[in-house]
Amino acid sequence: MFKKVLVVEDMEDISKGVQSLLQEINITDMYQVQYCDDAYLKLQRATLDEVPFDLIISDLSFKTDHRTQRYTTGEDLVAKIRMEYPNLKVIVYSVEDRLQRVRRLFEKHHINAYVCKSRSGLKNLSAAIHSVYNNERYLSSEVSNAFGSNSDLEVDDYDISLLAHLSEGLSQDEISTLYKKKDISPASLSSIEKRLNKLRIQFNANNAIHLVAIVKDLGLI
Repeated sequence: MFKKVLVVEDMEDISKGVQSLLQEINITDMYQVQYCDDAYLKLQRATLDEVPFDLIISDLSFKTDHRTQRYTTGEDLVAKIRMEYPNLKVIVYSVEDRLQRVRRLFEKHHINAYVCKSRSGLKNLSAAIHSVYNNERYLSSEVSNAFGSNSDLEVDDYDISLLAHLSEGLSQDEISTLYKKKDISPASLSSIEKRLNKLRIQFNANNAIHLVAIVKDLGLI
């Protein structure tokens, strides 16, 4: 079993639950931090001391406060970890259940497991720890469809951004103006119209409202 584990969680009650679980499965060398920057420093220090961590369990969202952080989200932290510690096992433990984001974490950042915080969260986290230790990928039931048949749909981050803005009530003109201000490409109205038409055909949607409803049901936004 894993020898040394780092828990990155800013909610004290959840952190205590995770630490109790680790003790139950005989992992006693554990450390807990509330900030992603502190987690990165812990990893660096452990490596320099030649007593590296075997596993990191991290949330995705962290409340902002008076401290200025370089890594403000769990995804930022995971991206950095994968650059410098490619062999470190990573489990994400989060309330986030959007399938698109779960897929991105596996495909882009190569996490080893994704567990949703729920009534069965700690039980699933225990299963995830054992699976990852045995070099197996783990997804809790809430996001188990992340790599199902719907995952074959060609939807990238740009598409998700378009759909998210539509769901917020922005018109195509407004999205075009916003993208031009943020230097996001393509930003022209014609390009946005073509992309949305492609998505409507892809998802068999009758109109923009129907399209948004479908992708919400699929957990893409």
